[in-house]
Amino acid sequence: MLLKMKRHSGNNIFKSFIFLIFTGTLFSCTTLKNTSDSEPLFNDGTPVITAETEFKNRDTLLLTFAGDLMAHRPNWINKDFAEPLEALKNLAQEADFAFINLETPVADSKEWSTYPYFNVHGSYAEAAVDAGFNVFSLSNNHTNDQGLDGIKETKKFFDSLEEKHSDSVRNVYSSGLKSSPADEMSYAVLEKNGWKILYLAVTELLNQNTYTGYINFVKPDKKSREEFYKKIKKLKEETECDFFILSLHTSDEEYVLTTPESQRNHYQNLLENGADIIAANHPHVAKEWYLYVNEDCTAKKLLFMSQGNTLSAQRNDPDFKKPSNIRDYTGDGFVTQVRLEKTEEGIKIVKINPVLITLYITKQRRYVVKILNDVFIEELKKEGRKDWSTYLLERKKLMEKIKGKIIWQ
Repeated sequence: MLLKMKRHSGNNIFKSFIFLIFTGTLFSCTTLKNTSDSEPLFNDGTPVITAETEFKNRDTLLLTFAGDLMAHRPNWINKDFAEPLEALKNLAQEADFAFINLETPVADSKEWSTYPYFNVHGSYAEAAVDAGFNVFSLSNNHTNDQGLDGIKETKKFFDSLEEKHSDSVRNVYSSGLKSSPADEMSYAVLEKNGWKILYLAVTELLNQNTYTGYINFVKPDKKSREEFYKKIKKLKEETECDFFILSLHTSDEEYVLTTPESQRNHYQNLLENGADIIAANHPHVAKEWYLYVNEDCTAKKLLFMSQGNTLSAQRNDPDFKKPSNIRDYTGDGFVTQVRLEKTEEGIKIVKINPVLITLYITKQRRYVVKILNDVFIEELKKEGRKDWSTYLLERKKLMEKIKGKIIWQ
């Protein structure tokens, strides 16, 4: 992928560059200096992690970041939850930790429910685990859709899920819910192969102002945010960890491709106070992302301002005549692989592989996630789905305009 770069000093932008990150290519100063302006180029979406050789015998950790796992009626009505996520298995399972935002309560005692008050049963979340996702954010604006009972049942379910997988080769983790309003924010320490990753999930939004004490909730006002900066700084200082990943259900506006400066400054403050990777969600459309690079060309921080929807049914009536309709962006997103390396100089980000995905509606009206590449578009042509192949070709071009940016520090 070619990344549009900006060099920052304070609020001044001095120069623009292009930074080349191919799958299998490491970051280097030579890469930075020798690339020239070009249009963004994506890999074909094929995970190649098992074919890597450059990381052999090196102390690295592979992470996969997805966006929002929604629960609209078309996502659960057929009760086959494996098929919709099948195409993401390689991306998720090959990672040491695969992150996703579960935007619904999980309460078996209540009926399945779609927007505006979501609810699913445990089998829905377990399908995501079976697909390879093992780190869940449970804090978002729908967390209290089913009241206090829904919050407690969701926490109980994930506590039992974590216990169930505690002795397996692939543990399950979650953050976002609390047992009591008196408790501090819940967090997890992800451990594997000598690595310790601090993981905290927080929301700045709730659709209802109820039972907020049971949720990792921070009001999006200046005073609350400043208190939160101090809190995460202290948390990182007091927690034995190599890296700090913050999942933030942001107060950023939905269905808007840009991010206001005030919100970008908020993310910057979070990074400066301890967060190493921010995985923001809520807009339901994918946005540009920032990689923060030191003067010595070491990549240390990463900001995803939104990876978009991973699975949803918000694009239930694709606009084949106008693919650029903003609502159609809710059907596309990214699942991004990130590799960290532990060196004598500290932890650094050595590789990023963003993979473009799309929500496809089959002839049987099944809503399934697919890797959005030329191979899939050609398959649709052969199946006689010309409307979909033409539409997704245009959607692919539009999504390729969403670029990563390098911020020099």
